[in-house]
Order: sequence, then C-alpha cells, then structure tokens
Amino acid sequence: MSIRILPSTLVNQIAAGEVIERPASVIKELVENSIDAGARNIEVTLVDGGKSLIVVADNGKGMSADDLSLAVERHATSKLPDDDLFHINFLGFRGEALPSIASVARVSITSRQKDSENAWKIEVNGGEKQDIMPAAYPLGTRIEVRDIFFATPARLKFLKTSAAETGQCIDMLNRIAMANPQISFSLISDGKKKVNLNACQGELFDARLKRLSEVMGKEFAQNSVLIDAERESVKISGYVSLPTLNRANSLSQYLFVNGRPVRDKLLLGALKGAYQDVLASNRYPMCALFFDVNPAYVDVNVHPTKAEVRFYDNALVRGLLVSAVRQALSQGAERAADTLDVSHLVEISEPIGEVAEAAKPDFEDNCLCSGILQEHSLPVSKSFYQSIMPRPTLKRQANLPELERAYSVKVDEAATTGIPSDTMSSAVGYLGLAKAQFHDTYIISQSEDSIIIVDQHAAHERIVMEKLKQSLMNNQQVATQILLIPEIVDLSLSDKTRILENADGLKQLGLVVEEFGTTAVIVREVPALLKDCDVKKLVVDLTEEMAEWGKEFTLTQKMHLACATIACHGSVRAGRKLTIDEMNHLLREMEHTERSGQCNHGRPTYVELKIKNIEKLFER
Repeated sequence: MSIRILPSTLVNQIAAGEVIERPASVIKELVENSIDAGARNIEVTLVDGGKSLIVVADNGKGMSADDLSLAVERHATSKLPDDDLFHINFLGFRGEALPSIASVARVSITSRQKDSENAWKIEVNGGEKQDIMPAAYPLGTRIEVRDIFFATPARLKFLKTSAAETGQCIDMLNRIAMANPQISFSLISDGKKKVNLNACQGELFDARLKRLSEVMGKEFAQNSVLIDAERESVKISGYVSLPTLNRANSLSQYLFVNGRPVRDKLLLGALKGAYQDVLASNRYPMCALFFDVNPAYVDVNVHPTKAEVRFYDNALVRGLLVSAVRQALSQGAERAADTLDVSHLVEISEPIGEVAEAAKPDFEDNCLCSGILQEHSLPVSKSFYQSIMPRPTLKRQANLPELERAYSVKVDEAATTGIPSDTMSSAVGYLGLAKAQFHDTYIISQSEDSIIIVDQHAAHERIVMEKLKQSLMNNQQVATQILLIPEIVDLSLSDKTRILENADGLKQLGLVVEEFGTTAVIVREVPALLKDCDVKKLVVDLTEEMAEWGKEFTLTQKMHLACATIACHGSVRAGRKLTIDEMNHLLREMEHTERSGQCNHGRPTYVELKIKNIEKLFER
C-alpha cells in the first residue's frame, strides 16, 4: 500500500489518545486554559463521572468570534507569541487540547469578551465543526463536553465506574487548585458539590498554606515545615511534613514546576533521599513543593500531557531540594507530629453509667429487699437500694505486688526533692525530669506545664544514629569493641559479595567484617555503642538493605542507611529497666541531639500532654 496523508479527523483522534485519557484529562486541559485566560472563578460540573457531561465555566477574558473559530483547529494557540519553545510562560501551549477533545466528543463552546455586545457559540461533534452563532453569556467562557469517546467506543470501555472517574476529576482539580490559591474552584458531581475552594487572601505563603490545609487537611498544615530556598535559576518553596507524619504511599506528594502539576522521578527520588535517615524506606512523607525555574532551563515539551519535565541541570535541582528539605527538617528536629487527640486517651468500651447500671444486683429479686417491700408496702427509691447494698466492683483491683510489677520504677519522694533548684532551672530542658518508667519501655517525665511520655528505644536509636553520622562527617573512626569470640555469619554468595563491597565503609562505622570461606563472613569488631546486640541479625539486615541500594545512592547516603540499621540494633531495647539517673541522662542527650523528635524510621520519640488538655478530660 502506498503512503498517504491521514485525514485531519483521524489525526486528531490519534492525538486525543495521548492527551485525553479520561474525563480528568479533559478537566486538566480546560481548567488550565481558564487559568491562562486570567479567570478568578472556575466552576466544573460533572454528570456520570464526566462520561455523559463535563462543563467548565470561567470568568476569564473570553474569545472573539475569530478566535473561537481557530481555537478548535489543530496547533492553534495564542500562548507562543514569539514561537519560542524555550520561554513558555503559560500552562498550555501546544494547541492540541480542544481539537483533541472535539474529535472524540460533542463539544459546545460559548465565550464573550469584555467589550463585546454579545457572546459567540460554536459546536464541534466528533471533529465536524459547525457554524459560529451569537449567544447570550456573561464575561468568560463556558465549554460543554458531552458523550466523551462516543466517536471511539473502544476507548470508552477502558473507563472505570462513575465514582472512580469522579474521584480522579476531584484529585486533578485539587492539584491545580494547590498551585493557584488566588482562584476560586468548585466542582459539582450529579448535583452534589464535591469541591468548594474560595480564593485565599493575604501573602503568598499564608494563602498557599490555607489552600493546602483545605485540600490536604489541617493535620498537614499543623505538622509541616516551610521550604524556601533558591540557587541560581531554581527556586523551591512549599511545605513538607515532619517525619512523624507519613503515609504508606506517595499519593500525598504534590510537585509543581512553574505552576504545572508534574510527577517526576528525579524529584521524587531526591525527596526520598532527603528523608533517608529520618523515615523508614517503606513510608512516604507528605509534601507540596513548588519549583520556579527559568523557562530556558526546563523543558516542559516532553510529553503531550505535560506531566513530565526535563531539567537542564538535574544535579542542581536535586541538590537544592535535598539540602532545602534537610535544613527545614533540622529546624523542626525537636518537633514530633502533633496528631494526638487527648480524648483518645480515654477509651471506654461502654459509658461508665451503663457499666455501673449493668453491674447492679437485681433489686427486685433480692430476698432482703423483697421482704421489706412486702412487709411495709412502701415505694422505695433506687437511692435507698444503693445505700443499703454493697457498691459493686467494676473490675478486680490489683494488689500491691501486681502494681509494683506493672511499674518498672517506683520513684521515692527523695528522688526529686534532692535536686537543687538551680539544676531544675538550668540543666533541665524542655523534656523535663524523669519520674517513672512503665512497662519497661516508656519513660514518664514532668515539665513545667506538661507530662511527657518518651519511647526509650526510639529516643536512644536517634541518639546513636546521630553519633555515628557525626563520626562519619568528622572522618573519625568509631570506637569499636573486639568480640571475644568472633561471629561467623552464613550468607548467600550475592549477599556476601554486597557486604564485602561495603566493608571499608562499615569499618569506619565500627563494624569489622572479613571474608570467611565460600559463603560466610566473620565479624571481629562491633561499634562500642552496640551493647549485647544480635550480630548475626545485624549483618543479615544490612545485606537485605544493601540489595535495595541502587546507583542513585551515593556512598555517603549508603553509609547513612547503614548508620540507621546499626543504630536500631544498638539502642536501648524495649523491656530494659532503667534507673532514674539513666532516664534523665537519656532525656538530656535527646535535648542536645538533632532530629530528636523522631526516630530513624519516622516514628515519634515522645508525646507531650499539656496539663490544660488533661484538665479538659476531668472537666476542670
């Protein structure tokens, strides 16, 4: 068959396969057009998840009759005035969205400019353009998209349920709204309002945080730190969550380049690297980061959907992101995520009154009371019964030895009264003084206005981790302890190869590993910080983590990951009894350790309960 030029309708349908994947893609393209048109209020309406009807209405500058006719032509746009693809200052620029949508759906566009006497309307059904006609409409543009993919029914089969498509549309609109807090957005689905975001007033950072709070939740706004960094042609701003506020997937990570939502592997990898020593590898932080890059140094013309970008200097962007996030986290290092609701401390399966009522004896069947009633035939109130009957016990009370076993340390009055007042004011920091240890795991301390509960293992894990990292930074050899009987660890050949490849770095951390036979290694020395740790398990865990290390991790990053694993095995374990002096020493070390608010896996090391919140429980 000879070569021929494809019909324009078929060309548009091919393009639609790249640009328009689902109703959410239509909303993305049309809403971005509204933003480029200067709209300050954008309304979206859906029917049947967008499969039957999508309406996007705005109050932007509108289009004239001539512009309206050209808008549905392929590669027609007003956003490249100089035909320069290296200085793109709009969200859209390819001129493919409207003709692609019109080729697979029934589209009606009504638009009016500011000084126009009337609006103009055009309809395009499956790529067939109708004549332009006058219409009535206020300032702005209204686009109706009906029966999406009616011209390509095979594509229609790939769409999900209406509820799932509605969810995708809401997520897309929320993403765009994050980058544009000065614009009002609303979405109505089948007559129900799903999104209602009013324009945020004030400075950019205040308005942005308010919008992020509305979209991502107040929890994120309360437990995030500000990012504001700039280097050469790149500026990064936004917010990242504290390590103690994390998720099981990366769906709560929002990235924007020049106001455009993107999913970029480089940026996501850099973000993961920034959290590498404060968050477990299978957990993900929440974030909303905005990259302002000189258009000449970023290529947004990588994919028709513009969801991917290519930076001129990847190393610059990655380095700035990692340093900015780490600096912000270090400033909030002492904070743990403030997500504890004090009302959750009181978890009673049944109201106390109901429990007490159920525990009361059956007064009518009681022989003594029945006799009194029969003899005197007088009405007697329940309070009388409660006064003459023994009060029921809701739960069996523990005797003193059981209570002593439940609390690992019983603090005598002399333990705190003997501390000089000047020590109380100067040496004691924000974590207060240790009062007791319970369940051999948690330390209770008291500060001036709160009670603090500390996880001893998580806290010590962070302390050990930072000490190992500090030794690495200073090129110091970590103090080691020679094993009286060296430990032999059997491994697979691949695991053995991995750990021997990193033997020099591990030696600097105090773990001396040497080859022993065909599939084994021998451990002769361990860091002195590790007391009574399971050496075999430590080596096995290290080899498993090394299997996940790819080329994107530098040697320093690999050593930091090794530090985290070693610290976890070498910390004070849950179940170990501590004296009051040991507890206070741990608290003081926490106060002088960076990132002490969370352990290496992103879990909080302590929870602070304010006295005023505790008093609310007792209605004081």
